[in-house]
Amino acid sequence: MMGSAYANFLEGERGSLTVGKLADFVVLSRDILRVAPDEIPGTVAETVVVGGEVVVER
Repeated sequence: MMGSAYANFLEGERGSLTVGKLADFVVLSRDILRVAPDEIPGTVAETVVVGGEVVVER
């Protein structure tokens, strides 16, 4: 998503998963692209990282 970071003049600190840049991402309890659609609702966030800081960790 470098486009939005570039458009906001933030490509030096955001827009890609690179050492030293801020990151927002979620680690899910299962791969929602490989399970049956009816199993997706049972998926939980194991780890949530916002701005490079862990905000949820189970």
